Amino acid sequence: ETPYAKLVTQLFGDRMYIANATGCSSIWGGSEPSTPYTTNKAGRGPAWGNSLFEDNAEYGLGMFLAQDTLRGRAQEHLKALCEKAKPEMQELIKAYFDTANDGTANLNATTALVNALEKCDCDNADKKEVLRLKNYLSKKSNWILGGDGWAYDIGFSGIDHVLASRDNIKILVLDSQVYSNTGGQSSKASPKGAIASFASTGKKTNKKDLARIAMSYPDAYVAQISLGANPMQAIKAFKEASEHNGPAIIIAYTPCISHGIKGGMEHSIDMEKLATESGYFLTFRRSPENGFTLDSKNVDFDKYEEFLNSQTRFNMLKVINPDKADELLQANKEYAMNTYNYYNDLNNKG
Repeated sequence: ETPYAKLVTQLFGDRMYIANATGCSSIWGGSEPSTPYTTNKAGRGPAWGNSLFEDNAEYGLGMFLAQDTLRGRAQEHLKALCEKAKPEMQELIKAYFDTANDGTANLNATTALVNALEKCDCDNADKKEVLRLKNYLSKKSNWILGGDGWAYDIGFSGIDHVLASRDNIKILVLDSQVYSNTGGQSSKASPKGAIASFASTGKKTNKKDLARIAMSYPDAYVAQISLGANPMQAIKAFKEASEHNGPAIIIAYTPCISHGIKGGMEHSIDMEKLATESGYFLTFRRSPENGFTLDSKNVDFDKYEEFLNSQTRFNMLKVINPDKADELLQANKEYAMNTYNYYNDLNNKG
């Protein structure tokens, strides 16, 4: 999980709001008295908040609506101030509005504007209001972050609400395919045949295709990423999601200790790579502006058994449930092949 959080904060952390669902990501992400989120040399860093497991998407949407409302209020006072300001101040205000939707550029323009306003002798009500709301002037990057137990199961209705909102807010799902923080229970993200709590003889149903559901909203940006498979594709997905003026969801494949990876978690990056190469976890991007792109190239389903056999959650099925093991794991592979065919058809349609 942490490499994904590190990457997204390296890209947007100096202007980022994070609403974090309770789970693994909140335990390592905000346990007192320390937090891994830091500021850069300019003293800027993410604003982080943690909500309940079941309402994190709504919590994050509320954070966005609150700061966006205050930003709009500050901008109205800024427009009124511009009408009576000196030419030098008008230029700074114009530079601010010219970059209003450009994150880093707007942050720099805001800094220059606020510094000038604080030194300005133009003492009036609009200036006071702008300075009172100065922390909301810059363009923020609003992210909702959590695991698959939250996103696929308990908090799914909130995810659906955010995707339907058309608001400029982003969702990062850390897809470990199991309830990692509460004991390794099966979730709707768990694939068929996987062994987990409440699925001790292998899960009998297929993994929920959250990305396909999300793509039913034409205004939403949707992507699946796997850092070990293609780091540049992951970076591209984050940047495209950020630049999209509307909701976005990125689903990141996240190996977990509950998977029982042979050799331990030090091989998690190798698992991410093999998951995509074998067709188990596809990487792609769907942009409302540019259509669908299947980034998984040269998928080799001959590697599928190698992937399954490298994890205890699958290879122990033949010991625990020998009568159904081959049937469940073959069904797992067939589902992956059908999923690939579906997304490959989308890719061919452009």
